[in-house]
Amino acid sequence: TSMSAALEIVGFLLCLVGWAFIGGTLPHSYWRVSSLHGSVITASTLYENLWKSCAEDSTGVSNCKQFGSLFALPGMHCRALMIISILLGFVAAVVSLLGLKCTNVGLSDEDEKMKVAVTGGFLFILGGLCSMVAVSWYAAMITAQFFNPLYAGTKYELGDALYLGWAGSVLCMLGGIFLTCSCKGKEKQKYSANKYRYSAGQAAGQQQIYTTNAEMATSSKEYV
Repeated sequence: TSMSAALEIVGFLLCLVGWAFIGGTLPHSYWRVSSLHGSVITASTLYENLWKSCAEDSTGVSNCKQFGSLFALPGMHCRALMIISILLGFVAAVVSLLGLKCTNVGLSDEDEKMKVAVTGGFLFILGGLCSMVAVSWYAAMITAQFFNPLYAGTKYELGDALYLGWAGSVLCMLGGIFLTCSCKGKEKQKYSANKYRYSAGQAAGQQQIYTTNAEMATSSKEYV
């Protein structure tokens, strides 16, 4: 129906926007930020992402240093989860596009398109979960260091990239749920239609049997 098709399109668009947010989160410079205030001249901002650590002075000049070793990376697991999330989102976008009711790409059978759309929805949900875990894990690490009185290193705060990642993760999971729910609605409607056809056919068969029995009874009376 038009309602399930609209829900399907809305879910797919939400997933695409969420995937774009997640893709923008990975290279974003501000995963965590720390400001050091001395005089106006010496004030500087420290910020890091999953690839490099940078310092920016009050004049706007930035000096960045790439993380030398993969094992020295503060968010090694987060980087892996974010890359997996983006790859899953790409595969889910292609699969969902093949399964959309409004497209005629690749598949023509309605049942096959429904299964493919559900698969795409699950992949989007899985990708959103991966990025959600990565961003939340990194945020928990920052928070634990910030509130730890024994931590002697630089204490950072949450950067803009984390909020962008959370928004993208929620949109991906919400869109994936919409995709799967729209296909479940189609399956329910198909089941109801088949049940109605079966009931109508059964009633017609009973009426035919009743008519045949009545004709036989009439014939017997005429014979007597």
